Amino acid sequence: MKIFSLCLSFFLVTALFISLGSCKKETNCIASVQCVDMAGNNVDNATVMLYALVISNDGKKVDTADVRTSGVTDSDGMVKFTFKLPATYDINAIKYIGGQKYNKLGVIKLEEGKTVTKTVTMPF
Repeated sequence: MKIFSLCLSFFLVTALFISLGSCKKETNCIASVQCVDMAGNNVDNATVMLYALVISNDGKKVDTADVRTSGVTDSDGMVKFTFKLPATYDINAIKYIGGQKYNKLGVIKLEEGKTVTKTVTMPF
């Protein structure tokens, strides 16, 4: 009887650990930004900035919050950012061609546990 109780306890504890381990879900929020030109070609080496804007209580002053990041697109025109919490970020994509600055603004809304892709069409 003692062996049966020990085996039953072992199986119950094992089942508990397995069920607790399977409850952990992925909560990272991934922002994937792709830059393309007006013809749909990938734009590499574009600087992509993600940032949050904060508006004062009276609605008169807008500042950039401390939460911001930037990256450079690869040969596929892609750059990815990983955040711990969902949020909405403004996008500013910048590309210099022959001394001329081109930029495009956008918005991306991140969702918990998902990869959200936003395509930004550069004005050239």
